[in-house]
Amino acid sequence: MLPHILKFATYIFLGLTYLGLALGYLPGLRMNRAAIALVGSAFLIALGVVSLQEAWQAIDPTTIVFLLSMMVVNANLTYAGFFPEALSLLLRFTRSPLGILIALTFGSGILSAFFLNDTLALIFTPLVLSLTQALRLNPIPYLLAIAGATNIGSVATLSGNPQNILIGSFSGVHYLDFMRVMTPIAVTGLAIQVILLCLLYPNVRSIVPCEHLPTGKKRIFRPLYNKTLIITTGLLIAFAVGLPLAESALVAASLLLITRRVKPQRILQKVDWNLLVMFSGLFILTKAAQKLNLLQPFTYAVNSAAGLLGVTAILSNLISNVPAVLLLHPLIAKDDTQSWLLLAAASTLAGNLTLFGAVANLIVVEAAAELGYKLTFWEHLRFGVPVTVLTLLVVYLWIH
Repeated sequence: MLPHILKFATYIFLGLTYLGLALGYLPGLRMNRAAIALVGSAFLIALGVVSLQEAWQAIDPTTIVFLLSMMVVNANLTYAGFFPEALSLLLRFTRSPLGILIALTFGSGILSAFFLNDTLALIFTPLVLSLTQALRLNPIPYLLAIAGATNIGSVATLSGNPQNILIGSFSGVHYLDFMRVMTPIAVTGLAIQVILLCLLYPNVRSIVPCEHLPTGKKRIFRPLYNKTLIITTGLLIAFAVGLPLAESALVAASLLLITRRVKPQRILQKVDWNLLVMFSGLFILTKAAQKLNLLQPFTYAVNSAAGLLGVTAILSNLISNVPAVLLLHPLIAKDDTQSWLLLAAASTLAGNLTLFGAVANLIVVEAAAELGYKLTFWEHLRFGVPVTVLTLLVVYLWIH
């Protein structure tokens, strides 16, 4: 009787954990995704599904180190004033509503390919709201442009988003090989996004120059700016020549922490420790799911390109893209490059389907709400559905 009770409790705890990860909370409790993943893992260890040693070994150090290091790099770029300067540079080339839409789409898309997309969404949202407010433009299409482009653009490289970092760790795909296949998908997706936003919001089609573009004061911390750009450029070169991703990022982050100008605690405060805890918990949950043989239903679905795309897209919107990648990766052989590429593309692009499909979407919505602008679920959905379907179709035709 007792084994049956323990087995029932195991499935209950695992189901509640993934439900909480999907919702981002558990009703009646003040828990975020990191807490939910950690508590769920602890209960599975307590129930004997995995031992503490197995749980520790399930956590992939390469992924954690890579993600942590990239957060340190991004924090230095943020403090140096790089991202506002990059946006300002983009807007020097255009003055019309359509031109601004194109600049924001491709600019944020390109930047998110090399720096974590969530960072771009967090920093660009208030800048875009200030810009549209000054020019008396409807902010909604430009907010959608930021949310969509940071997702679409991040598909191009292994360092663009957390799920790609995971895939880079699991697959061993070379940075440039990944980029060579995925960049055309990202560029095509960004073009599709511009066209859809023009169809949905006729006012953004105008090519009449706005009276003036605001030239707000930009704070550039020049010594940190120069140092960070040099080290970041070296990091991207290291990625390109095939040096280990995690080790290269760790060295770059360490060099940036050697400074007389910025207190290290200010940089480390910018690290998303919640995300790192959530990742660690998810690794343990995935190990538990493997031991319980819960991945069996997906085995046949991932044997075809269409099946893998479909399952990944559905799971990414049910439980979020990072948990989806962690659940599906044991089913893919390390040398099956095509499947890894399909998994990366589907888990990233499916994030545009709904408001809850990607963290970048939620960041944009919450940042906008704090400044008094509301981007509703349905407003996003009428853009998200067509852009997701069309970009996934591009993925299938290009990679398959």
